[in-house]
Amino acid sequence: MIISRFYKVFTLIVLLGFMACTPKEDIEVTSDDYHAALDKLTEVMVYDIFSPPVASRVYAYPSIAAYEVIAQDTTQNLKSLKGQIPHFPGISKSENLNDINVNMASVMTYLNVGEELIFSTQKIKTYKDSIYKVWSASPKFEASLAYADRVSKDIMAWAGQDNYAQTRTMPKFSINTEDPSRWVPTPPDYMDGIEPNWIKMRTFVQDSSSQFRPKGPTEFSMEKDSQFYKELIEVYDAVNKARELGDESDMIEIAQFWDCNPYVSTHKGHMMFATKKTTPGAHWILINKLVAKKENLNFAETARSYAMMTIGVYEAFISSWDEKYRSNLIRPETLINEYVDEQWTPILQTPPFPEHTSGHSVVSAASSVIMTHLYGENYQFDDTTELPYGLPVRSFESFDAAAEEAAISRLYGGIHYMPAITEGLKQGRKVGNHVVEKIKI
Repeated sequence: MIISRFYKVFTLIVLLGFMACTPKEDIEVTSDDYHAALDKLTEVMVYDIFSPPVASRVYAYPSIAAYEVIAQDTTQNLKSLKGQIPHFPGISKSENLNDINVNMASVMTYLNVGEELIFSTQKIKTYKDSIYKVWSASPKFEASLAYADRVSKDIMAWAGQDNYAQTRTMPKFSINTEDPSRWVPTPPDYMDGIEPNWIKMRTFVQDSSSQFRPKGPTEFSMEKDSQFYKELIEVYDAVNKARELGDESDMIEIAQFWDCNPYVSTHKGHMMFATKKTTPGAHWILINKLVAKKENLNFAETARSYAMMTIGVYEAFISSWDEKYRSNLIRPETLINEYVDEQWTPILQTPPFPEHTSGHSVVSAASSVIMTHLYGENYQFDDTTELPYGLPVRSFESFDAAAEEAAISRLYGGIHYMPAITEGLKQGRKVGNHVVEKIKI
């Protein structure tokens, strides 16, 4: 009996000792955690009302940071962006990858860099606290957190050299009221031109902001037999037709679906309220999320897709903005109200910057090229990104078809002439193909 008790106690001591020496099972961080981090950053950007170009920057740096962390895992066969983005110095290497949870460190870095680039930092901090409570059970949590902090500092030091801070102090856009072809602020808020100095931002892979300079707008003329006047009336007629057909046509639905205006103000008497939405770039980045989830991409594949997409969106905005403030073309709404119909209003609120080229067309075309590269041609998908804003699902047979619809939505909405749309699509495809050629990850 005494011997039996001895063996039981001995066995218990050995078992407890074995359990104490056995490492705790690590926490699995999946692509769903990455998608959730993206959703949180998007939510904060909508709340903070970032303009489309600035939003593209806020998406790009966290995505590159997250990708670079996961790219260190040699089992994933990913190639660093160092050497592909000429001025990118790379990130600090982990002394021992076995000491960290690479996926966890990747998401941590994403959130750290995102937090540095937005205004409502407490929202990101609160989100981090909520997921870190769970992740802290990982035996690699502290090492992963410390490494993410190091990489975040590397990325932010690099981001700090892209001229963004300098553009914050540059002069506002000067309005030329003597030339009738030049852009002037539009109703209802008559805001200053947004980001007139965006062309001074450092590019990732383009040689310059003007590398893919498009064909300029049609020569301005208000003579009724001129090509420009015909293009103006085309906008006027398209909006009138959309309103006349109503539910018999999906022109209005298409315009609203692709609106992607981060700040739409509504004035009723002495009251004013604003509707906040995602930007054109965000719409396509969220399409990528839908497809990545549909394809069940693993963490590394997900990080790769976001890096490619956000680089493309960022480059597309720089290219479009270069042309916008060079051609400095007046918007249809201004001319129609002055020369055609003073009561006419577009279906969409005219955004506060010059007309040519259509930014949405450029970004959509670039994004469609990159997504076709990632997922293949003739890829059918259901776009549910606008459901949170009360808009229905739209289905597409290819990414190119979605880009074409996004582009024509600007005519249906009454905010762009056709050349801005057609040339914008050409411009965006050139940007997208260039990104695919230069970024081999």
